[in-house]
Amino acid sequence: MALCHLVFTLTLVVIFSLVVFSYQQPPLDAAEQESVYRVLDSVNSAIPWRSLFPDDLCVSAPHGVVCDYSSESDGSGDGNETAHIVELNFGYLSDFTPNPPCSQNATLDPLLFSSFKYLRKLFFYKCFNGSRVSLPDVPPSFGSGLEEFVFIENPSLVDPLDGILRNFTNLRRLVLTGNGFYGEVPNLIGGLVGLEEITLSRNQLAGELPGSLGDLKKLKLLDLSQNNFEGPIPESLGSLTELLKLDMRSNRFTGKIPESFRHLQRLEFLDLSYNLFGQFGIPLFLGEIPGLKEVYLSGNPLGGKIPEIWENLESIKTIGFSDLGLIGNIPASMGFYLRNLSYLGLDNNKLDGPVPEEFYHLDLIEEINLENNNLSGRIPSSMEFREKLKLAGNRRLCVDDTLMNAKNRGSLGKLKPCSKKADIPDVVTFNGVSLVQFYPRFLFTSLAILFVFTCL
Repeated sequence: MALCHLVFTLTLVVIFSLVVFSYQQPPLDAAEQESVYRVLDSVNSAIPWRSLFPDDLCVSAPHGVVCDYSSESDGSGDGNETAHIVELNFGYLSDFTPNPPCSQNATLDPLLFSSFKYLRKLFFYKCFNGSRVSLPDVPPSFGSGLEEFVFIENPSLVDPLDGILRNFTNLRRLVLTGNGFYGEVPNLIGGLVGLEEITLSRNQLAGELPGSLGDLKKLKLLDLSQNNFEGPIPESLGSLTELLKLDMRSNRFTGKIPESFRHLQRLEFLDLSYNLFGQFGIPLFLGEIPGLKEVYLSGNPLGGKIPEIWENLESIKTIGFSDLGLIGNIPASMGFYLRNLSYLGLDNNKLDGPVPEEFYHLDLIEEINLENNNLSGRIPSSMEFREKLKLAGNRRLCVDDTLMNAKNRGSLGKLKPCSKKADIPDVVTFNGVSLVQFYPRFLFTSLAILFVFTCL
């Protein structure tokens, strides 16, 4: 029996070996291989690429050089399998992704944009940090099959944005962050209908946004943060119904936050902070986006009161409403409905009234920043999360326990202790009517009724 098992195993090994040796992958075209060597030399000429990788680069290549095999028809109906470079990734990331490292004198060889018509991904990370580098003239043939175009942290790469985009008909990801791209976003970007991600953060881009961005119906991520964009945000962006993340912070956008954003029903992350949106208040449509998890509006002169929009926003974890010019009381409904809240920033506004008691029972909260407002009333020193409550700059607030040592009060140590008669908290209102105002009228009315019935 043992001999039978041995014979069977040896037979399988022989069959497998014959199959493997009878099928040989086609080699990479010699001209394409030479182009890879040239591009590698332009990225880092100090490394002897040809001697380190002398064989077929589809068999043995640096980590970031990726081949694939495809069938091509010669017109006779028979498909001939060929090998081509489909990914080029440059710039050391980590030991787990050891792409070819870039030198301080890295350049862009023109062959990069003319020799790889099957390229699906082009990636550069921290490669151009010295002398100014520009993209070479890009032939129309480049980019027709490109799906990912990624340049990250290359400040010396200085070029207008529109020169490269016209060829990317099948692009899914456009990631250009921390580079020197300048100029406006061209209107033709709306023709790249396959785009799922646009990240253009931390460049020198300027001007107004084209309305054609609203044509990108597959877009899931749009990040235009930390540029010099200006003017209003196009209402057409409200038609990006697949959008999960929208980041436009630190620009010069003006006007009103588009009402059309209420249609972004899948949105989870919204950051419009540090722009020039003004005098229209916190948008009410935020209450109509039930999946919203993070919202940041800080640094815009929106003004107005905090609206009562929180009933359907149980999923929110982070709210950044600092320095908005907000006035009035903090709605108790925020603490009642936002049970998953981990951070709330309402600092540097003009809010008044008490800190809602509901805030003291937020189990997942990590920080509530209410500094530099006009809040008043008593704060119980026995709160479990008192060290997470930031209250400095509210002169009318006091700590309830006068016997507690300030050193043991955490962040509440900066507040004065409440006296027995002074520092009475602002009167809580119900439907806009003060209980102190309501009580005398109620008492007078009750006595009058009692008098009438007694006389009768």
